[in-house]
Amino acid sequence: MSQSPGAALVCVEHVFKSVADSTGTLDILRDIDFALAARETAAIVGASGSGKSTLLSIIAGLDTPTRGTVRIAGHDLFALDEDRRAALRAQQVGFVFQSFQLMGNLTALENVMLPLELTARRDARQAATEMLARVGLSERLSHYPKVLSGGEQQRVALARAFVVQPAVLLADEPTGSLDFATGEKVMELMFELNRELGTTLVLVTHDRGIAARCERRITIEAGRIAA
Repeated sequence: MSQSPGAALVCVEHVFKSVADSTGTLDILRDIDFALAARETAAIVGASGSGKSTLLSIIAGLDTPTRGTVRIAGHDLFALDEDRRAALRAQQVGFVFQSFQLMGNLTALENVMLPLELTARRDARQAATEMLARVGLSERLSHYPKVLSGGEQQRVALARAFVVQPAVLLADEPTGSLDFATGEKVMELMFELNRELGTTLVLVTHDRGIAARCERRITIEAGRIAA
């Protein structure tokens, strides 16, 4: 991550998202425009259905805007073809899903090794082992997701996201499936890794306490950023 503190690492420029249904056109996002600096933490908040998760998916390049641009570390995501966009995402972006999205046929260690193997990292096993130790799962390396608790699965998902040392980590309701105590531990770990690795952290959350811990709060109302 060569971006210096204060540099605009994530630029969302006049993003619109519309979808057509049987009743006509539905505007999900309308002229979303903001920038985040390297190492910054931001919470995207708003009512259910306001467009928060759609916005996060567009920032990740997992969904495409109807109009507008997203730049990650200076790269225009939607000027790239799908293969180059996936390569950039693998190198620069981590994503943590509310539902964990672990591979059920892989152990905890293999799940964390996976993104490293996709980029042909020779030290994939060592790096994954060290990151799982970092999140307190040294004793669970050979366990499959079905025998891990929800909190343990989310820590594996965090380790998988952070192991590539992404410039940007995006998390969609990362504690939504967890009890309060476990959710608190997961969030503390996420902010700790943000400080340690210098990753820009962008969270979609309904939790006011989590939002208050972030340096920025971006409120989405009816598809727009609220004043």
